[in-house]
Amino acid sequence: MKTLIITTTLVAALAGIAAPVQARDALENAVKTTIELQDGSTLYVFKDGKMAREDSFGRAVFLKAGETLKAKDGREIKAVGNEVARLDSLLREGHGG
Repeated sequence: MKTLIITTTLVAALAGIAAPVQARDALENAVKTTIELQDGSTLYVFKDGKMAREDSFGRAVFLKAGETLKAKDGREIKAVGNEVARLDSLLREGHGG
């Protein structure tokens, strides 16, 4: 009986550790490219080509379609789409960038 309780406790503890590790990968798996912007925010380009922006405080923010964003390296990027809900969902699950 003790062995069963110990085994169950150990499995539950390991599952608790594994869940956040897998959750952290969800954002990385959904994103093709991450670009740091001059204002301190981060632009995420998803695999389908649509984009979302995370501000410097880790919040998903509205992105106007066609808006021109400046990368830290000086490139100008034209926004495609506004996947704020998609990014917000991933960030709320603990997938901060």
